[in-house]
Amino acid sequence: MTQIAFAGVGVDFGDTTLFSNVSFTVAPGERWGIVGRNGSGKTTLFRLLTGELEPTRGSITRPSGLRVSLLEQHRDYGAATTVWEAAAGELAELLALEQSLVKQAADLAHDASPRALAQYGEDLERFEREGGYAVTARIDAVLHGLEFDPAQARVTPLSALSGGELGRLGLARQLMTTADVLLLDEPTNHLDLETTRWLEEYLAASGRTVLLVSHDRAFLSASVDHVLHLEGKTATPYTGGYAAFVTQRAERRLAQQRAYDQQQRTIAHEKDYIARNIAGQNTKQAKGRRKRLERLPRLSPVIGAEGTMAVRFEVPERGGDQVVSAKNVSVGIGSPPRALVERFSGTLERTGVLGIIGRNGAGKSTLLRALLGEHPTQAGELRLGTSITVGYYRQDLSQVPLDRTLYDVIAGLRPKWERGRIQGHLGRFGFSGQEVQRRADSLSGGERARVALAILMLSGANLLVLDEPTNHLDVESIEALEDAIEAYDGTVILVSHDRALLRALTTRIWILHERRMTEFAGSFAEWEEVSTERAHAAAVTAAEEQALRQVHEHQRVAPKPRQDPRKELRRAQQELEEAEARVAELEAQVAKVVAALEDPALYTRPDGTRAAHELGTQLETLKRDLEAGLERWTQATEQVEMRAPR
Repeated sequence: MTQIAFAGVGVDFGDTTLFSNVSFTVAPGERWGIVGRNGSGKTTLFRLLTGELEPTRGSITRPSGLRVSLLEQHRDYGAATTVWEAAAGELAELLALEQSLVKQAADLAHDASPRALAQYGEDLERFEREGGYAVTARIDAVLHGLEFDPAQARVTPLSALSGGELGRLGLARQLMTTADVLLLDEPTNHLDLETTRWLEEYLAASGRTVLLVSHDRAFLSASVDHVLHLEGKTATPYTGGYAAFVTQRAERRLAQQRAYDQQQRTIAHEKDYIARNIAGQNTKQAKGRRKRLERLPRLSPVIGAEGTMAVRFEVPERGGDQVVSAKNVSVGIGSPPRALVERFSGTLERTGVLGIIGRNGAGKSTLLRALLGEHPTQAGELRLGTSITVGYYRQDLSQVPLDRTLYDVIAGLRPKWERGRIQGHLGRFGFSGQEVQRRADSLSGGERARVALAILMLSGANLLVLDEPTNHLDVESIEALEDAIEAYDGTVILVSHDRALLRALTTRIWILHERRMTEFAGSFAEWEEVSTERAHAAAVTAAEEQALRQVHEHQRVAPKPRQDPRKELRRAQQELEEAEARVAELEAQVAKVVAALEDPALYTRPDGTRAAHELGTQLETLKRDLEAGLERWTQATEQVEMRAPR
């Protein structure tokens, strides 16, 4: 069965052709990664899928009634006022019913009239029929997975959220939609490492059809089973995951290059024959060959690295051997101050790539600003080494002055350069011709990121501080940046959630967790290998929290039993209290083991791997006990409800 079929689709904007002859089919449950350079038409493709835009040529077919959901950049949350209501989206009516049941259950304590009981029973039956217990728990699970407190989300107003939080909320709302096809546009942009892994697992378990645009190669590798590559004003579908696509693309380009080279040799041979014989005795054959040559369809040159960034970082001055020194450093924000980093001591030696990882909001960017003197430390000493010059790539791209043209930005940094050299430098980053006269405030996020890198390349720094440098770049630009960092002879401090970049480049890791910084003397790939039990702990926690939410949801909407002298009810109430106490005890034990497994310091100990494995085994035992305890609690709750007087 086919859900979506593109056949020879092309899109023109005026005299400009964006792409042509795009053909592919999407079956239910498939997960497609849409990749291509910025400006190749990925957003336009999504507009075609939603029906917002009609193709200039070709056809798009889909079954009638197929529902497609696109996460819009400018989100409309309708009448929702709280975070929870916005996440619920089209399920908000079920939320209203749940809130009504909670109120009715409380009112039954002093008004158990037949009319009130009948209304409560009718509403409860509808709530159960529509899957209310599971749905509300699922909304809570999605919110928790995307770093929101589900209980707090029920009362937090939308106006209290930051831009990054609104991005995550928009993703939560889309994941909760009942649409048949999800269109996700850069869904990992506001996510940290742990949340991105959660999203990978959620999409894999959902079973729904997904088409996603992403520059995150590790996320693509874990999430998609097909790839659509937009390149050369068309698109090529590939079967298999992202790694398979990379291999197949290389093979395809090699075959195209061979065919192109062969045709060029044939054309050259024919032209030579025509030139030598057009006026001689073989003129008839030469004219015939000329006509055939004129009618020959020409193969296009293979699209390679041309058009991607040509970035290179050079180190004019070596700098000292000790690049960064931290002694009992504490960093915080706000007034009164909230601690982000406490009593951190460590050093960073010259050369190599240091990766700093941690959850969103943990304080990574603030620590970088403190290192560069832009944010005060609360205690301790944090300083750069001697002869260290810094090039700083800011996550918010504020280093790009918005009120100037690109030409003026570079001319201001290199006043002695001639026009041709300035234009040549901007050309390395994809800006040619009249584009150099564009004001920076007219640029897209990806274009501003390339200007920021063009500025950074002129810094001549021996320390590069890069704060989420891949956020707005396409995959091929990220690969060019990766090559430039790998060839760089200075020191790099890299804050990133791009696991592919971290795996490829880092030589040591600092992990910021619960206000403590832990040093790991190895690469990010090695860190992932030794700390696998952290992911196990997170998975167990997520599963058990969702089960707990369903039990709590039953209790939220159930009427509170009044005291009654009947022996059966008293026994059921006692059983419920014992079951609830046992679950609370097991929850505390699970939380203790999970906290130990999540502590990065565990994995830096000589016996860390063995200890983590033992804790993981203990966690599995506790998980089974907790599952049994939750089942007992659920049954006890139902017994009390059944025996409560009406």
